[in-house]
Amino acid sequence: MSKITETVPYELAGLRLDQVLAELFSDYSRSKLQTWIKAGRVEVNDLVTISPKAKVDGGEEITLDAEPEVVIESTPEPIPLDIVFEDDSLLIVNKPAGLVVHPAVGNWHGTLLNALLNHDANLETLPRAGIVHRIDKETSGLLIIAKTLQAHNSLTQQLQAREITREYLAVTRGRMTAGGTVDEPIGRHPTDRKRYTVRESGKFAVTHYRVVQRFSHYTLVQLKLETGRTHQIRVHMAHIRYPLFGDPVYGGRFQMPPNCSTELEKELRSFKRQALHAAKLGLQHPETDETLEWEQPLPDDMVRLVKALSENEQ
Repeated sequence: MSKITETVPYELAGLRLDQVLAELFSDYSRSKLQTWIKAGRVEVNDLVTISPKAKVDGGEEITLDAEPEVVIESTPEPIPLDIVFEDDSLLIVNKPAGLVVHPAVGNWHGTLLNALLNHDANLETLPRAGIVHRIDKETSGLLIIAKTLQAHNSLTQQLQAREITREYLAVTRGRMTAGGTVDEPIGRHPTDRKRYTVRESGKFAVTHYRVVQRFSHYTLVQLKLETGRTHQIRVHMAHIRYPLFGDPVYGGRFQMPPNCSTELEKELRSFKRQALHAAKLGLQHPETDETLEWEQPLPDDMVRLVKALSENEQ
């Protein structure tokens, strides 16, 4: 068994115990946490508490006796990989939109991890088959995979030290006047576990953005991450009221803009994902210490979208 202890931030005072646990131990589902509370596997200030509805005051020490999660054995699957770079210790792939990175509930097969195991059976010995970071299913672009444990450790350390350069291209709703920086903490949404939001009790998160091209009702932007929180770009852009076009979670209800050409209307209606692409990666090679950088142009669907937006301005 694995015991984990956390202190309840005062910002969470007044919330139910199960809501607080969902914030503090976000790797586990709300239903699993509720089951553990009722089973007496949660202590508040060294006292077993079995009521998920018990309110917290803030400042309590909460200890969770977590059961090991069931490990689902992933199998190699012949899924094509767009390999940008590969040597004995490093693999860089260009992930298409629609491909899940790692197996999870509802997506046990057909993932990037399954494809990687098929490409190199030795990756089975590494955590998450060497996948160092993730991008969302419907986000396209560059991903880092380590091929040795030494490389995995090095790349993970670089990521934690914010030494890996990650730049994205996105189409946002709304015409931006200038670039800027969003420096706002991100945490799980208090009532919807599938979403994240800007909140004081969240984790430090910084996103830099600059305008690449303005349109009447949209903006093509370049974004640079200092941190890598879940849904960071999507949450930060929505927070400053420039949500990503096509984002089903943070983008709000779609409205066709005025003075829209037939071609642009067709592209806007047919675009079924958030318009986000991981365009650039830079890192220090884990073996040679050489500084390496890769760049991938926009995928075809975003190229068509930007082209239609540009032509509509004429």
